[in-house]
Amino acid sequence: MKRNGFFIVASLLFVSGVFAQQKIVVTNSTNTNRMGELVEVKIAKIKANFESKKYILKNAKGQEVAYQLVLNNEKKVESVLFQVDVKANGSSTYSFKQGTPTSVKAKTYGRFVPERKDDFAWENDFGAYRMYGPALAKENPSNGVDFWAKCTDELVVDQRYKDDIYNEISYHIDHGKGLDFYKVAHTLGCGGIAPYAIDSLWVGNQFNSYKVLENGPLRTVFTLVYDSVKVGNDYYKQTITINADAGSLLNKAVVTYNGKAQKMQLGSGIFLHDGKGHKHETISKSHLDNKINETWGAIAYAENAVSDAGIPSGTNYVGVVAPTSLIESKKKNDHFLLISDYNVGSTFTYYFGGGWSKWKFPTNNDWFNAVDNFALRAKNPLKVTLK
Repeated sequence: MKRNGFFIVASLLFVSGVFAQQKIVVTNSTNTNRMGELVEVKIAKIKANFESKKYILKNAKGQEVAYQLVLNNEKKVESVLFQVDVKANGSSTYSFKQGTPTSVKAKTYGRFVPERKDDFAWENDFGAYRMYGPALAKENPSNGVDFWAKCTDELVVDQRYKDDIYNEISYHIDHGKGLDFYKVAHTLGCGGIAPYAIDSLWVGNQFNSYKVLENGPLRTVFTLVYDSVKVGNDYYKQTITINADAGSLLNKAVVTYNGKAQKMQLGSGIFLHDGKGHKHETISKSHLDNKINETWGAIAYAENAVSDAGIPSGTNYVGVVAPTSLIESKKKNDHFLLISDYNVGSTFTYYFGGGWSKWKFPTNNDWFNAVDNFALRAKNPLKVTLK
């Protein structure tokens, strides 16, 4: 009995010692600094028991770093998310210690909004968005994305709806923290996606159902389902899962269309409104053994922003990145599109979002460069290892 007890105690000390010395090393292989970027680490790899213990995450300087726990389908902790700062071609080290962490300020948020005709709205510290739900069906909505400009890293969605609906304070006018000046109508708006077939862009209608998978403080994830997306004479079911990350310029979207197999492409893009704005695109081809094996692209747009009161409100920005399967960029039906190959039933990943000249991006080039840098990051994710 004593011998067995010795081995049990020794094993516990060993595991505790391994955990205490374990370092999470995040490496950046690109020539640009990666600041505030979110990374995910599986709990199994860091040997931490978040079910029964509390931990503080610290960087190499001993400063506490906020994190979010991600649960699996059994409501068990599966992974941990946290923001990192890693210099160009460098690495940064993080480690967990037992202790009570400081409460985390939420930087992302999303919810279904039945009081405003079934919107689904979400936000991070760069901007806020919404897509249109069942109660708007009679008004010919689209599956496009609406953009709400912010000039604060505070969460604004709930307050804007409350003020607009109950206090007669319109969110179409800037009251100090931004506004909704973007127009979607029946278009893709700020980075929506639709099948491109028979030389046509098949913009959809409102979503039919939704599910929130995670809701902050550092990542919000939700799924929208569109039951009947028309493509020619056929109908498809579209499922789109959107990730909004703290510190991320663009949202990540993973899309699937289910239905009749046919030759199809997808158009992810930007509604050009009056077409008087400034377009930007970067198309890059990846090479393997001196052969082109993949093409990816980024498109961006800048246009004057004007409130409903007719007051100029700076410049509005939109960006879309398609990291794989890109065929070409194209202007079609007042849209600026990235056209990608697609196989019905498979998943397709792209990124979209908006910005404002009054928040982080004073000039067009600031926004265009930021979108290009995002595309570079999407193609070259940070590497996480444990030591």
